[in-house]
Amino acid sequence: MATPSFSTATLPVLIHLLRGASDLASVAATHAKLFKAGIASTLASSNHLLAAYCRCGAMTSARGLFDGMQDPDVVFWTTLMSGYAASGRSREALSLLRAMELSGVQPNVVTLSTAASAYGKAGRVEDARAVFDGMDAPARNAVSWGAMLAAYTQNALGNEAIQLFAELRTNGRGLAPNQFMLSSVVSACAGVARLGIGKCVHGAALRLGQGNDEVIAVALVDMYSKCGCYEYSRKVFDRIDHPSLIPYTSIIVSAAKYGHGRWALALFSEMVDQGVQPNDVTLLGVLHACSHSGLVDTGLQLLRSMQSKYGIAPCPSHYTCAVDMLGRAGRLEEAFELAMEAQVEGNEALLLWNSLLSACRTHKRLDLATLAGQRVLEFNQDVASGLVLMSNAYASVGQTGNADAVRSGMRRRGIRKDPGCSWIEVKDTPYVFYAGAISCAGARTDEVLTLLDELECKMRERGYKGRLGRARVSDGHEDDGDEGKGVMVGVHSEILALGFGLLVLPKGMTIRVMKNLRMCCDCHEAFKLISVIVEREFVVRDLNRFHHFQMGSCSCSDYW
Repeated sequence: MATPSFSTATLPVLIHLLRGASDLASVAATHAKLFKAGIASTLASSNHLLAAYCRCGAMTSARGLFDGMQDPDVVFWTTLMSGYAASGRSREALSLLRAMELSGVQPNVVTLSTAASAYGKAGRVEDARAVFDGMDAPARNAVSWGAMLAAYTQNALGNEAIQLFAELRTNGRGLAPNQFMLSSVVSACAGVARLGIGKCVHGAALRLGQGNDEVIAVALVDMYSKCGCYEYSRKVFDRIDHPSLIPYTSIIVSAAKYGHGRWALALFSEMVDQGVQPNDVTLLGVLHACSHSGLVDTGLQLLRSMQSKYGIAPCPSHYTCAVDMLGRAGRLEEAFELAMEAQVEGNEALLLWNSLLSACRTHKRLDLATLAGQRVLEFNQDVASGLVLMSNAYASVGQTGNADAVRSGMRRRGIRKDPGCSWIEVKDTPYVFYAGAISCAGARTDEVLTLLDELECKMRERGYKGRLGRARVSDGHEDDGDEGKGVMVGVHSEILALGFGLLVLPKGMTIRVMKNLRMCCDCHEAFKLISVIVEREFVVRDLNRFHHFQMGSCSCSDYW
C-alpha cells in the first residue's frame, strides 16, 4: 500500500484548522503551511482560505487572495461579497456584484441574498427590493427573506417589514421564519409602535419553539418597552438564562425610559456582579436613568469613573445626557461648565446646546438661555427646535416682544418645526392625529369633541384652567412643541388621540398614545386629571420617555 503524500495527508488537517480559526494570526499561519505544502492554490484550499479571511474581517488579505485566482466561480465571488457586507463595506460588496456580472459569472440565490442585504445596509432599499423581486419565488430561502426584512427594519420602514412578513406567511411556500426573521419583524413593530402585531409575532415565536432564543428575546424586550408595556419587557428578560451584554443593556435602557432609575442601577450592579462588561450604550442607559430620576450625583460619579472603571471614555452622547441631567435638576451653572468642558462638535454639539437651552427655559434663566441660544444659532441647519425654545424662554419671563421677534425671524427664513403628532393603535390599525386636526376620527369626530367638552367641564370643577374641547380646534400645529409654552394653537395631538381612544377602546383597557415631541406641561396635567375622572390608565410615549398615568399621578413623579 502506497504511503500518502505530504500534501494529501496534510490538506484535511489544515482545512480543519481553517474552519476553526477565529483570528487573523491563525488564518495567516495556516495559509503559510498550505503554501509550503504546495496546496494553497487548490480549489478546496482557496475556498476555505477566502472564507476564513472574510470571517476574521481581514478583507485586504481576502481581496489579495481573490485577485490571484484564475476564473473564480460564483462561490468565490459570493464569499468575498459576503465578507464585505459583514464588515459593513456595502459599497465594495455591490461593486463586486457589478464586476461579477461583467465577468460573465451568473449569481446564485446566495449571491442575490447577499446583494439585497448589502443594498439594505447602504440605505438603497428600493434596489434591495428589486433584487428580491427578481428572484424566482421557489428559489427564495430563509436568507433571502431575512435579508429583505432586515433591509426594511434597518432603514426605519417598519410597516413595510410587517407587510413583507405577512407575505412570507401567506406566500412563502411553507418556509418557517427563523430567529433572525422574527427578530427583524419584532424590531419593526417596535419602531412603529405596533403592539398588537408584535404580540402576534411573539406568539408565532413561541409556537415555533423559539421563545427562548436570545436574539428574539432582546427584540421583544425592546418592542414591549417602546410600545408602553414595561412589565412585559421585564417578564421576557427574566426568562433569559444567563443574559449577556445586549439583553442587560436593553432592559436597562427600558427601565431608564420609564423613570425606574434605581431599578436600572440595580440591574447594572447585577450585570457587573455577573462578570458582564458594559459597553458605551449600557453606560448611556444608566446615565439616562439617573437623568430621568433625579439621581444627579450618582450620574456624575459614573461619568467621571467610566474610563478608570470600565475603560470607556465618555463620548458626546454621554456628555449631552449629563448636561441634560444637571439641567433638569436646576444645576445650570454646572451644566454650562460641563457643556464647555465637553468640547463637542457637529450635530452632537447642537443636541447638547439645545438640551441646555431647554433647561434654561424651564428654570427661567434667560441669561444662560441667551448664551446657549447663541451656540445653537451657529449651526446652519436643524435649528428650528432651538429657536422655538429661545422664543419660549423669552415668553416665560414676560418678554413677549423678543419672543415674537424670534418667531417672526423664523417665518422670514422659512424655518418651521416638525408638527406635533400622536398616534394610537386600535385593532392593529394606527390612527394619527395632528394638533387641531380631528379628521382622523372619521365619523366619530363630533363624538370626540363632545367628549372633550364634557371632560373639560369636569376638570374645571377640579381646578383645571386650560381648554380641551371644541373652542380650541383649528388647523394649527404644535409649534410650541416639546415645551408647550407660549401661544398654543389647537388642541394638542395627544389629547385628540386620548379622546378617540376613550371612545373606541373597551373600558378597563390601558390606552397607549405615542407622540413625536415632548409632552407639554398642560397636557401632562390634563392626562392626570382625566385618569381620575374616567378611572382608567394611560401610557404616553413622548420624545424622551414614558409616562404612566393612573388615578391622578404619573410614573415620572412630575420630573421629566
